[in-house]
Amino acid sequence: MGAPGPVLALVLPLILCAGRSAGTGFRFASYIDNYMVLQKEPAGAVIWGFGMPGATVTVTLCQGQEAIMKKVTSVEAHSDTWMVVLDPMKPGGPFEVIAQQTLARMNFTLSVHDVLFGDVWLCSGQSNMQMTVLQIFNATKELSNTAAYQSVRILSVSLVQAEQELEDLVAVDLQWSKPTSENLGHGYFQYMSAVCWLFGRYLYDTLQYPIGLISSSWGGTPIEAWSSGRSLKACGVHKQGSIPYDSVTGPSGHSVLWNAMIHPLHNMTLKGVVWYQGESNTNYNTDLYNCTFPALIEDWRQTFHRGSQGQTERFFPFGFVQLSSALSKDTSDDGFPQIRWHQTADFGYVPNRKMPNTFMAVAMDLCDKDSPFGSIHPRDKKTVAYRLHLGARAVAYGEKSVTFQGPLPAKIELLADKGLLSLTYDQQIQVQKQDNKTFEISCCSDHQCKWLPAPMNTFSTQTLTLSITSCHGTVVALRYAWTTWPCEYKQCPLYHPDSTLPAPPFVAFITDHSPGNSEVK
Repeated sequence: MGAPGPVLALVLPLILCAGRSAGTGFRFASYIDNYMVLQKEPAGAVIWGFGMPGATVTVTLCQGQEAIMKKVTSVEAHSDTWMVVLDPMKPGGPFEVIAQQTLARMNFTLSVHDVLFGDVWLCSGQSNMQMTVLQIFNATKELSNTAAYQSVRILSVSLVQAEQELEDLVAVDLQWSKPTSENLGHGYFQYMSAVCWLFGRYLYDTLQYPIGLISSSWGGTPIEAWSSGRSLKACGVHKQGSIPYDSVTGPSGHSVLWNAMIHPLHNMTLKGVVWYQGESNTNYNTDLYNCTFPALIEDWRQTFHRGSQGQTERFFPFGFVQLSSALSKDTSDDGFPQIRWHQTADFGYVPNRKMPNTFMAVAMDLCDKDSPFGSIHPRDKKTVAYRLHLGARAVAYGEKSVTFQGPLPAKIELLADKGLLSLTYDQQIQVQKQDNKTFEISCCSDHQCKWLPAPMNTFSTQTLTLSITSCHGTVVALRYAWTTWPCEYKQCPLYHPDSTLPAPPFVAFITDHSPGNSEVK
């Protein structure tokens, strides 16, 4: 390493007592702190903060005593902010980031240390994303397994609402930290998301370079709270009144969490997002979710791309968890299956043309009727994270050989003379058990239609036949797992044989010969 230049030689001693803020108004953005992970190459990481209008700000990246790069900018008068984009960096570290503000004869210096470069993922949603490692199966073992993952760094955003878009976070519950049993298991629904942590841990096992994880979630919240006004308007969501639904227990005001807990992060360079939300929309604006969810993804992508000066990819990878199961008090069973379907923009699978560069973890078979947090909060978050990370490896990291989605029928044929429906799947299937109720047909006669069970008949490695002899009219549609609680734990009828991924739920018109865009009521 080369010796520091004369300016650095003067600056470095000051840094020992400078910390994160120095001088009136000169500071880093709230989430820029010791132990953080910055996005690695090919993107450039954004460093920004606040200062005195007209001042010059010099940002230096150091390793040991050596200055790796230097960027100079000035504080914008209208916003009191400054921003630089670092040159793309290979994964690794640790580094120190030093910022010096100069105005006339006044010099102030900030620094953050133990900074790594890797991939940064934002995790958001409602309570199933908010659950901590303390709340999941095998919590003690999972909490003790942190020593090998000190390059997986975590940050948790405080629960805040705002009526207008904020430029910086009001508060942070957990500043960038190395993982410990204390901060991963900090109470119930507090600090670090278990799904987020386990997802990052699986990624680290595969990638073997630093991972940064940002948790920003709030239980009981509908998608409208996480959506900008722009995306809600695009879906015709204009009015909001009181919401008398048990499922909505958190903030429900339009955009209030987007404003306070997502928008303040939009200058950050990200690798991608993972999302676990939808329970609070099972009986609130349910029929709009096939628009509001894709619109949220599109809007977040646009906003982060622009905020990061084009460094965050325009169509960055966006993963999500399709809803699990819950014991329902409601006699109506439509909310959960409708939301699951709408989570895919009514295609039944992702990526699709309305949701490019997305991936999904199916969770309908991870039910937990004995969960002390209620059946709507299943404790097997490890399998959720595992399935998510398979999607990330395939979609975000381009691994061609990774199976990340369970089988869907590519062709549906009506064999009326034999009283059968024949399904040809897009990949191999493993029939876990022959089931008489999970497949259903829509049978129509005398201008009335009703759903009837279609028992499984015969099957092979990629085909399956269903008996339709119970229908004495016309079979017009087929659906699979179209109920809030489709099966017991990991006991759905169909899986992929190698990856233990469940076949996703679907609904299809028979004339379509494949899962399509239309719902069947």
